[in-house]
Amino acid sequence: MQSGKGIKNKKNIKCNSDTYSKKSEPGKVLRLNRFIANSGVCSRRKADELIIKGLITVNGKVVRELGSKVRIDDDVRYRNRKLSPEKKVYIILNKPKGYVTTTSDPHADKTVMQLIGSKSDVRLWPVGRLDKNTTGVMLLTNDGELAKRLTHPSFEKKKVYHVYLNKDVTKSDMEAMVKGVDIGDKTVAADAVAYADTNDKSQVGVEIHSGENRVIKRMFENLGYKVLKLDRVYFAGLTKKNLTRGEWRYLTQKEITMLKRGAYN
Repeated sequence: MQSGKGIKNKKNIKCNSDTYSKKSEPGKVLRLNRFIANSGVCSRRKADELIIKGLITVNGKVVRELGSKVRIDDDVRYRNRKLSPEKKVYIILNKPKGYVTTTSDPHADKTVMQLIGSKSDVRLWPVGRLDKNTTGVMLLTNDGELAKRLTHPSFEKKKVYHVYLNKDVTKSDMEAMVKGVDIGDKTVAADAVAYADTNDKSQVGVEIHSGENRVIKRMFENLGYKVLKLDRVYFAGLTKKNLTRGEWRYLTQKEITMLKRGAYN
């Protein structure tokens, strides 16, 4: 997928006046149709139709009255799915080495959230995890449903890694990775393995769908190699093209639509 020009990490997320976040005043009041529209379900007009049909509940009770108002922290649900009035934000980051993929960690010197900026108007979460010293493409969002679809084991998404090893990788070991390698609790197979540099056989590219924790390192360790450097270059259709280490950008609308449709394996 084509990526746009990188945005320096000092940029902050800005939300419009119709956007409400969990950082907003808890008692803030707004119309129910706006709450629903801000959650991304539909337009305000369509939200009114859902209200009339009795498909919206507020704090466990069906609300059918148009013009009803709710607080930001009320439990508003559509077909029993809890809604959030936060504007949905999607960011791709080229993670550098030494950053922990968590929103906060008292034992970590640096987290990926510091690269996005602490003045963000919405709370973001990393989608999946990359080890502290693993670099590469990472998605951050406040869209919980999309995050679940991209990381849950039943929704395996394609990932491609550039792996630097402590010695040349043999062709037989690359074939073994495609057939399947025992990583301790199960056998995992890569989709494809190839030399990343024809002049340096200690560098390989690995395409894989498995979402097992530390799967690449565990596979190579089982085969007798030590991973010196690991860089994720592709994740669920997203690449880090035009993003230098530590830089990020918003996803384009096309990228968001493709991710939501599950267009990428």
